[in-house]
Amino acid sequence: MKKKRDTVVAENTNLREFTALSVILGVLLAILFGAANAYLGLRVGLTISASIPAAVISMGIVRIILKRDSILENNIVQTIGSAGESLAAGAIFTLPAAFLWETEWNTPGHISFVNIFLLALIGGILGVVFMIPLRRALIVKEDGILPYPEGTACAEVLKSGEEGGAKASTVFKALGVSAVYKFFSSGLKIFPEGINFDINTKVFAGTAFGMDALPALMGVGYIVGPQISAFMLSGGILAWFVLMPLLNLIGGPEISSLSPSEVWGSYIRYIGAGAVATGGIISLIKSLPVILSSFKDSMASLKNRENKKNAGRLDTDLPFIASLVLIVISVILIFLLPSVPVGILGAILIVVFGFFFATVSSRMVGIIGSSNNPVSGMAIATLLISTLILKASGIVGHHGMLAAISIGTIICIIAAIAGDASQDLKTGFIVGSTPKLQQIAELIGVCVSAIVIGGVLWLLNTTWGFGSSELPAPQATLMKLIIEGVMDGNLPWNLVIVGVFIAIMAELVGVSVLPFAIGLYLPLATSSGIMVGGIVRLIVDKLKNRDPKEKEDATTSGTLFSAGLIAGEGLMGIILAIFALIPAKGKTLADVIDLSKTHQFSQIFTIIIYALLAVLLLFVIFKNFTKKVKK
Repeated sequence: MKKKRDTVVAENTNLREFTALSVILGVLLAILFGAANAYLGLRVGLTISASIPAAVISMGIVRIILKRDSILENNIVQTIGSAGESLAAGAIFTLPAAFLWETEWNTPGHISFVNIFLLALIGGILGVVFMIPLRRALIVKEDGILPYPEGTACAEVLKSGEEGGAKASTVFKALGVSAVYKFFSSGLKIFPEGINFDINTKVFAGTAFGMDALPALMGVGYIVGPQISAFMLSGGILAWFVLMPLLNLIGGPEISSLSPSEVWGSYIRYIGAGAVATGGIISLIKSLPVILSSFKDSMASLKNRENKKNAGRLDTDLPFIASLVLIVISVILIFLLPSVPVGILGAILIVVFGFFFATVSSRMVGIIGSSNNPVSGMAIATLLISTLILKASGIVGHHGMLAAISIGTIICIIAAIAGDASQDLKTGFIVGSTPKLQQIAELIGVCVSAIVIGGVLWLLNTTWGFGSSELPAPQATLMKLIIEGVMDGNLPWNLVIVGVFIAIMAELVGVSVLPFAIGLYLPLATSSGIMVGGIVRLIVDKLKNRDPKEKEDATTSGTLFSAGLIAGEGLMGIILAIFALIPAKGKTLADVIDLSKTHQFSQIFTIIIYALLAVLLLFVIFKNFTKKVKK
């Protein structure tokens, strides 16, 4: 006898779910969070989950403004909205490498919008389709075993719909504050976006201290917490206050004549690349027992699944034939794409390889959450294998490098989307959504985001350029170095190997190696800006004599405000990029509004403004406590 499930919305309940409103609102949020996360990932090398922010914004609009009451509509909105963030995360970790090569090789137009769209679309569709047969194996059969932390948390947010107005207001207020902050600092440029002090004393020379005072970094620091922030900062300290002064001391005039930023770009970046690559591979190796057992269990569940001919609303997936058609179309597209010269057999192998990583990713986010999912490790492993195979088969040079990054892009997006889809389906499982409608919603989010991501990448690259101080694109730069190293053998391998052993040392002493390695790879200014948010979170976590529910609510308020800070800066960053392309009075609109030559304040003002932003974040959190006390 079929066991009855306890869901928020019963199987025979007729509530609005897949409506024009939910689709339109979800698409808008997919564009918003996709663009914001693309900017954030290119700036910092990290992205944030958009499920909970999308859910609270949806509740604020659907329930409070439009007076509609449907938890299922809100779930469709967050399903579509979160797809934009996940696809952006997969794309920005790899595709900017192609833009960097385009500049180096002086081949403008080599990476086309259509090519980006197809790569993103293929990866996104396969990520969703592969999760369809896995839903019963991972979400239904292992309910109570796999916690799916983000999916469960999002379900709790949706269930507390009566608080949606206040929570959505928190996100929107933060978004506005962050956008205004970004407009004054990066648009009008009346105060610097960060601080920087070169250190060149007799006893300690050859380095600098800096901090990027950006709202998004504070939001990231709060969300990842004090420990991860500290790991990142410790990697930056090792790079800037140990390795760089040491190089200055023993490197002779050749190094001592360089500025700190030049030393970082010429030497430290390669050490950091070795550390990040090793960190990703270590994360993957540590997960191998779970990966292999998960794949085995998932395949066994698929073989032994029950007959679903009479399945009800809560257990109805997209038809198998529809999934099969989408897979066949994807294989044909891969085969036809000139940037992926692998032939029909190679296209099938990419799909098989992608299904393996989709299974791995879907199960792993169920155990450790999306934030800890080693997608970068999977991407690195894919790039190493595919580059070696391409080189062995004679596909080398520019053509081989673009082929490797294209394959890596597809696999990376598959893993990211499969992980996101599994979290969304877990949310739907708890609240009582229709799986088939969620899967359609995920496909809509993927298609819209695939269209948008190409334009966003082109816009940001045209305005600032990938690899610049504004958009260092750390993950993509690392992928680029790996492919070039395998293809040409022209990397300074001694520095890369130093990074490898630094990462191994960090792992041996119990440090979380991947955030530590990212901190070593990124400029110190980025890690120090993130640490400010981590300190705010530390203050909240250390609160004494508070009811656990109050602390949880306050932490959630801080998380939502932080998500708004990230989204606001990302959105304004996109708007300012558009300003830089609009002609005005013989210049661009960005040049016209630039007031830096006449009205710019000093770095001290930047420190004060950033400190006030941290105080505002704390105020939002403590305000939640005040409300509880009054009640």
